[in-house]
Amino acid sequence: MKKLESTLTNMVLVLTGVAVIMGGILAYVNHLTEGPIAEQKVKALSDGIKTVMCAADINVSKTDTVRQNVSGKELTYIIYNTQDAQGKDLGAAVESTTGGFGGDLKVLVGFDTDGKILGYTLLEHAETPGLGAKADKWFQKGEKGDIIGMDPKEPLTVSKDGGQVNAITASTITSRAFLLAVNNAYNAYKATPAADAHTGATQQKNNN
Repeated sequence: MKKLESTLTNMVLVLTGVAVIMGGILAYVNHLTEGPIAEQKVKALSDGIKTVMCAADINVSKTDTVRQNVSGKELTYIIYNTQDAQGKDLGAAVESTTGGFGGDLKVLVGFDTDGKILGYTLLEHAETPGLGAKADKWFQKGEKGDIIGMDPKEPLTVSKDGGQVNAITASTITSRAFLLAVNNAYNAYKATPAADAHTGATQQKNNN
């Protein structure tokens, strides 16, 4: 068999062939992993909703998408209205994203029908490990920055800004971004018809 001459044309042809083959392999692998990755994301979201709503046996009765203009930027929020096994409304879990210190900070926040915070979890973040990344625990019940049970009707802010929430040590920027995500999630939830119905029912009950 004649040896392939080492010319520029031959090298380009070989490299092109290798690139085409590798591209095909990568496309095939991506196709194989597409399904499992999507399923994993669905499961993570489902588990996250149960976590932030503090209930294991719940159903998402309706999903709303709310777009709001915040500081000149249009942001999108996804609201998962939830019910228990008996069909009783429990409130909603809301996806909210803001810019943190290292990049986007995506939070899932659970609210009861009155708008009080039931729980939260971080879906995505690019914060510094050991500092801003502490947000996944710092604001949980019993921790230093505990926000569970609070009503963001009055926006939550860090104590450094005159608010009632202790910021993560050495991570004020992340703390502000996190609380902004929570406040925005609350406003988006309150903008849905389901929240208005709950508020109206509560007010009617209180007036009787």
